[in-house]
Order: sequence, then C-alpha cells, then structure tokens
Amino acid sequence: MAQIQITPNLAIDEKEIEEQFVQASGPGGQNVNKVATAVQIRFDAGHSPALSDDIRARLTRLAGRRMNKDGILVITARRFRIQERNRADARQRLVELIKASTVSRRPRKKTRPSKAEKRRCLEDKAARSRLKRMRAAPKDE
Repeated sequence: MAQIQITPNLAIDEKEIEEQFVQASGPGGQNVNKVATAVQIRFDAGHSPALSDDIRARLTRLAGRRMNKDGILVITARRFRIQERNRADARQRLVELIKASTVSRRPRKKTRPSKAEKRRCLEDKAARSRLKRMRAAPKDE
C-alpha cells in the first residue's frame, strides 16, 4: 500500500489518485499528435479519509476552479514533452496544494487606534481642509 507523504503526519493513499494520459498541445513536433504525454490527475478530496474537514474546506477554497462540485480535484500537467515528467509535475502540484491547505490562518486580533493616532488624523484632516480652502476662489461678500 503506497502512500504519498504530504506532511510528517499527513499522507494520502496512491489508490485515491486516478491518472489519465491525454494528448497535449504545445511543443513536441509531429510526435504531439501520436503520443499522450499530458497527464490529468483526479483526487477525490470530498471523500478522502486522510483529510480532516478543516483541511478539506481550505483545499476547496485554494483549489478554486480545479475542484468540481463533487469535490474531485483535477490537476492537468502538460509542461514537458515526456509523460513521466508531466506525471511527476502533476503529483508535485497536488502535494503542494494539499500542503498549503494544512496551514491555518491565524485569527485576526481586533485592535483600536490610539488616542494620539486619532488626534494626528484629525489634525491632518484639518490641515488638508485649510489648504483646500486657501486654493479656492475668494467668496464675494
């Protein structure tokens, strides 16, 4: 049972990944029409037992359009002319995406501006107001 190690305490089973080789556009000359060098990796993140709910939610947000409504993450690699390099590239991108989803954002601490900062802001605003009044055309009284 082969495992793909994501972090020291998170690994996904290789059986959860489905690979499909398709014809790639781009470099390759006449060979591009004969050989399926691009790879599509499908990972069912919605039903993966290795992922916790919070990791799954962050992965869904990070994946964007790469994840369909059924929770299946699709990564297509066609950067290289060689099938094996595209396969390694797609797997690496999958690992990096899942690894990025394991990091949770720190909650924001609510802060308030200091009294000195509020005073400075009001002084700056008054100075701008005076400057604009000086630029204006004089009023006829």
